[in-house]
Amino acid sequence: MLDSPEGKYILERLQRELPVQFSYHNTYHTLDVYHSANAIAAQEGIGEADTKILLISALYHDCGYLQQIHEHEQASCNIARQALPQFGYNAGDIEKICTLIMATQLPQQPTTLLEKIICDADLDYLGREDFISTGSRLFSEMQAFGIINTAEEWDKMQVRFLQGHHYFTSTSVNNREPKKRENLRTLQNKTSTLMTSNNAIKISLLDTVYTLAGILFCGFALKSFLVPNAFFDGGVTGISLLIHELYHINIAYVIILANIPFIIMGAFQVNKSFAVKTFLAIVGVALCLLYIPYPEKITSDKLLVSIFGGVFMGTGIGLAIRGGCALDGIEVLALYTGKRISFTISEIILGINIVIFLIAAVKVGLPTSLYSIITYYTASRTINFVIEGLEEYTGVTIISGQNAAIKEMLVKQLSRGITVYKGERGFLKESFDVSHPVDIVFTVVTRLELRRLRNMVHEIDPKAFIFTSIIKEAAGGVLKRRARH
Repeated sequence: MLDSPEGKYILERLQRELPVQFSYHNTYHTLDVYHSANAIAAQEGIGEADTKILLISALYHDCGYLQQIHEHEQASCNIARQALPQFGYNAGDIEKICTLIMATQLPQQPTTLLEKIICDADLDYLGREDFISTGSRLFSEMQAFGIINTAEEWDKMQVRFLQGHHYFTSTSVNNREPKKRENLRTLQNKTSTLMTSNNAIKISLLDTVYTLAGILFCGFALKSFLVPNAFFDGGVTGISLLIHELYHINIAYVIILANIPFIIMGAFQVNKSFAVKTFLAIVGVALCLLYIPYPEKITSDKLLVSIFGGVFMGTGIGLAIRGGCALDGIEVLALYTGKRISFTISEIILGINIVIFLIAAVKVGLPTSLYSIITYYTASRTINFVIEGLEEYTGVTIISGQNAAIKEMLVKQLSRGITVYKGERGFLKESFDVSHPVDIVFTVVTRLELRRLRNMVHEIDPKAFIFTSIIKEAAGGVLKRRARH
């Protein structure tokens, strides 16, 4: 058919008239589909007459690009209807050819064997060794026409296309499907590696922003509220402030020196990266205290100092924790000590801080110590809010006879993931022996979503039993990334 008048006619037009931007949909692709269709037809046992119709359809299937890009299949049919009668094709044959051409339109939905063959031939390269090189020509073409911009977008598009594609003929399933799956795995590994790298960069940048903001807030709290008013905080910061007040050593140097043992301890208890980031963050706080011209002594009101000093200090420490480091080494000490004694980390931190505030009460006076306790409490509550914020998760367990509707509502309307436990309900006092199987639905939502969820559940079943529990840590599944504490 390639040497036939109708074949030469369309190949010469494609060679002569197609713009150079068509680096994929050109004569090369047309011949590729032609030879692939011929090979598949031979293995599928197609007769001579049908093979002729099939091969002419392959030669004409993309000639519509001579006229337009969108709906080019219809344009290809129009060209075939105009050209083929002069080569002796009757109306019936031309309509068969047009039916095969239209079958290649995406998404492919062939019904007859000939339609399945031309569809498989059109995308034969997906399961071949030249998948990457052939695909790169299609990428260049789509990029030239502004359909796609970056190689990353192209790789993701290919992954989605390969995942949704399947061959229709037994010949292509046997000959091309295994290699197509291998090509898909290669692409998935490539895109996964690229996404991991991009995510790592984004996470690193975000962590840096959090840490820098935390350093600035802590410097502001110390220089504008706590230090000028001889107030204290808990933890290593409190120890540093106490040393500064008693011995008048520059607070910037004291903070670094006081934290060094805990930074070394953190390298062993957490990891070296954490220790390095923590050391750099604490040095950053010291530099802020030395060189940034914060307003000095904004207020002398002890209540305002204790509250707002704690708020700014807690904000700074919380942001630093979101950034993956610490501005106070007391947590590392508590982690180290907790492995050797039976107390919890919270109890250890509380005990250490009690000692700090007792020493402060003896050395600088009970009123200042009591106000400093308010500072510490305010800071600790602010830290929790900055870390968790409005994103704090709540576990919700729902027991209802209308569990099917509730499950559908949670997944489709709230876009929540669910876990279903199998249970029994009943066991009432007057009918203790009567029980019914029930699905117990568990999901995780934020505090802002909780009231909406309750209202939606009660609309479905006013008698539904709902109970909630605070979740301190949640990650994975459909939940977005949380701060790395």
